[in-house]
Amino acid sequence: MAIVDNTLPENLSHNHPLFLHSTNNSGAVLISWQLTRSHNYSMWSRAMRIAILGRNKIGFIEGTYKKEDYSTNLTDLWERYNAIVLLWIMNCGSSDLLSGIVYSSNACAVWKDLKERFDKVNGSKILQLHGAIATASQETSSIATYFSKLHELWAKFDCLAPDPGCDCPKSSVHEVFMRRQKLL
Repeated sequence: MAIVDNTLPENLSHNHPLFLHSTNNSGAVLISWQLTRSHNYSMWSRAMRIAILGRNKIGFIEGTYKKEDYSTNLTDLWERYNAIVLLWIMNCGSSDLLSGIVYSSNACAVWKDLKERFDKVNGSKILQLHGAIATASQETSSIATYFSKLHELWAKFDCLAPDPGCDCPKSSVHEVFMRRQKLL
């Protein structure tokens, strides 16, 4: 019969993913708007990722903090934080999405499911953004307002059509091309 050590480490570092900070409670609403469907998924997921990263819990949705990677004396803490991250997702989702989340027991699985269902990048969205960028004009707006509008459109475009994200030569060629596009 194996003896399981159920004692918790006395001093988990504040940088440890299972460190329980007083602000990391299940009732927290991390962002001020809710995921409703695919029309706001991109902005919602980006804002949620930032909020969850800021709380040092990003590995729960990315799948890098796996229960089996922790010793038996930390699995209860892992379960608690996984549940808290699930509740954060529920608190920032519309009520019609709750039934698909509430029966899940893994924050990473829910995050992947939401991405699969709502992260639908299609050519018409990219074309619409590209058209809005191409036809944007300053008109009577201030330079700052015009620049902010263009910056927001390009940020949305970059989310839908991200760069390759590697250090290979083709990636740098793509980056130069995109900078030239933005300049034009």
